Amino acid sequence: MIRKATPADASRIAEMIVTNYRVNFYPFFRNDPFYFGELNVLDTAAEYSEGSEELLNTYVYEDGGVVKGMMRVNGSELVKLYVEPQFQSSGIGAQLLSFAVNELGVNWLWALEYNDRGIAFYKRHGFVLTGEKMIEDEWVPLVKLSL
Repeated sequence: MIRKATPADASRIAEMIVTNYRVNFYPFFRNDPFYFGELNVLDTAAEYSEGSEELLNTYVYEDGGVVKGMMRVNGSELVKLYVEPQFQSSGIGAQLLSFAVNELGVNWLWALEYNDRGIAFYKRHGFVLTGEKMIEDEWVPLVKLSL
C-alpha cells in the first residue's frame, strides 16, 4: 500500500535514506566524515518532522505494517525514491514510481551520474536521459531524466 508519510514514519524513512546512501553512493565518493558522521539517522529523521515540507511531500510503501520504500516529490519532480536494500528487486520501486507518475504527475528527476543501476531502472520505466547535467554541492555529478 502506498500512502502519505506521517511523523511516525520519520525514523524508517531516515533509515532507508542513510542505508541507501551508504550502500549505493559511498563507493563512488568514499567520504567517511560525511557518510559516517554528518549523514545519520537522527538528523535525517528530524528533516521529516511534523509539518516539514519533506514530510508533506513524502509517500511510503507499507506492507504488513512495515515501511519498505519511500519517495519524495516536489511538483512534477521525483526528488527521492528508496527501497530498503533487503526488499529491492521485488517491485516496490516500480510501484512507487508508477504511483508518482500516474497519481502525482511526476515526469522528471535528477540521478547520480554514476548510479548505473538507478538510471537503468528509470529507463525501464520510460524515462530518458535529457542530456542535461549539473553539479550539486560542488562535486556531485547529476544527470536529468524525463518522460
